[in-house]
Amino acid sequence: MAIQESIVVFTVLLMLLLILLLILLACKPWRFFFPYRSRSVTKTELERPLVSDDGGGVQDQSNDLIRNYDLEGACYQNEGLRRSPRGHGLVPKQRFLSASAHVTQGDSLVVDLVSDTLEDVVVGQTLKHPLVKDHLAEVQTIGRQEDRSPNLKIGLGNEKFQEFVSRAVANQRSCLSLEVISGPSCGVRYSVLSTNASRLPLTLGRVSPSDLLLQDSEVSGKHALINWNSNKLKWELVDMGSLNGTLLNSKPISHPDSGIRHWGEPMELTSGDTITLGTTSNIHVEITSQTDSLIPFGVGVASDPMSLRRGAKKLPMEDVCYYHWPLPGADKFGLFGICDGHGGAVAAKSASEMLPKMIAAILSDSLKRERVLLQCDASDVLRDAFSQTEASMNHHYEGCTATVLLVWADGEENFFAQCANVGDSACVMNVDGKQIKMTEDHRLTSSSERLRIKETGEPLKDGETRLCGLNLARMLGDKFLKQQDARFSAEPYISQVVHIDQASKAFALLASDGFWDVISVKKAMQLVLQMREKYLTTDKENSTERIANVLLSEARTLRTKDNTSIIFLDFDGISRMPCKVDS
Repeated sequence: MAIQESIVVFTVLLMLLLILLLILLACKPWRFFFPYRSRSVTKTELERPLVSDDGGGVQDQSNDLIRNYDLEGACYQNEGLRRSPRGHGLVPKQRFLSASAHVTQGDSLVVDLVSDTLEDVVVGQTLKHPLVKDHLAEVQTIGRQEDRSPNLKIGLGNEKFQEFVSRAVANQRSCLSLEVISGPSCGVRYSVLSTNASRLPLTLGRVSPSDLLLQDSEVSGKHALINWNSNKLKWELVDMGSLNGTLLNSKPISHPDSGIRHWGEPMELTSGDTITLGTTSNIHVEITSQTDSLIPFGVGVASDPMSLRRGAKKLPMEDVCYYHWPLPGADKFGLFGICDGHGGAVAAKSASEMLPKMIAAILSDSLKRERVLLQCDASDVLRDAFSQTEASMNHHYEGCTATVLLVWADGEENFFAQCANVGDSACVMNVDGKQIKMTEDHRLTSSSERLRIKETGEPLKDGETRLCGLNLARMLGDKFLKQQDARFSAEPYISQVVHIDQASKAFALLASDGFWDVISVKKAMQLVLQMREKYLTTDKENSTERIANVLLSEARTLRTKDNTSIIFLDFDGISRMPCKVDS
């Protein structure tokens, strides 16, 4: 009996021993104490940088190793980097695998740098380059250089890499556009570039000298501030200790102690955000980023509902001004336009969206585009675009004027401009001192419009200045009125083509009738010439934007009674506004 018990105990112990051996073989605990040599990284290797301090790049006994980047997306390395890195003092597997390039409109490039594995040492620790670690991912655009070799060779040296990244950051400009979408100052707009240090930071408040003035009793005199953070490449909003607080997308950003007027913490802004000052004033944020060289001439935009005068009736904002350069599918063409709505702003917004799409669609046809370039005439393009827009608009009780200026380049730094319009928003150009009217007035008081109506067989009566309550006979939309009276039309006036060569000191001014009601063409030209001369030496970089705002201010001083929008193009200026504006 005792022998049987001993056999059983021995068998059990043997089985337990076998199970233990199997567990040890499966887990291999000794690997924690004796790692493979191929995975070992010495302290010396960890402390040795990927980029040598002398700027010469990583070196072996005889060669300098250079990494070659292809701006179209290819990234490849020398054979020296493909060999085992330990011989060169590099951290194992620590390298950038690829620079994947995403080409966007306007010849911009987004570069993504990725590492081999998650086990790599942090790049910032080995490169000793905080700019790369903190900001390289935020460098969104790098201008493509057409005239160079397809490969841009960048040494791994700190100085060269620093110069490359700094140049990319310097070439980037961000445009911040603000529009008050509710509250007493609804319709007021403001735009500023990140590179315009003289206008930053911009302030939002109820009293001057705030940049964005809001006539709202719930807004503090100096309520909030927006600035460009050049380290993060971001716009930031700060509450300046306002009494009624500031909200960003319905979340408070004010200092938690409302009893003490301390500033709040900076909050990053993104396109599409809504800023609320007090309880009723909401501000829409739009942010665009493109390279400096996108628009080859100066552009300035300004608009105001003109409803803030003391004792004046509040006016809804029915003007829509916009521009696109280049047009999709037609990189040598750009469109600048103003739509002035009546009966509401819906028709004007629809037309401002449809007209650029229609013109871009027509010019995307290579045969039609080449015909325009060859004949130096886009009359058919503009006429077809207006016809298609009118057919697509389904606005029976709302309508709008439409004035567009189509500009294109011939590849030799010469430009051509041609205008089309219905209504009373006008465009005037000045080329070498010669004044050129680009539009036709379609108000019923215009002799040319009265003559057109007379040719329909139903002439206007003496002293008659309105049809169905409107002082215009041509517009887009208003389908109900056009069904009732055949004298209404959507047929645009098409101007002659204006040639602008390199030596021309040319500019163009588009404005809605709120501007022309109080300022003559002659006076407007004089103001522009005076301002160009003034800003030639003081602030040429931002001259177009300043001139547009001076013209707007003059209309305000003369107490215009209508919404006012202005687009100013300076073909002689070096200033550029790289934002696509659609206000």
